[in-house]
Amino acid sequence: MSDMNALLEPGMIVRHPDRPDWGDGQVQSNIGGTITVMFREVGKIVIDGSRIELIPVF
Repeated sequence: MSDMNALLEPGMIVRHPDRPDWGDGQVQSNIGGTITVMFREVGKIVIDGSRIELIPVF
């Protein structure tokens, strides 16, 4: 898991770097590098944090 993904907590808003069409997503959980995100356009997606570095939206 990347250092940035390790900082993600439930409630934070993120974007997927390779899927801008998914829109913003809200982190649901971040357990052991497995990040569950509810994206506006596609619903709930489980992401392997060791492969994808999500982009926080501030």
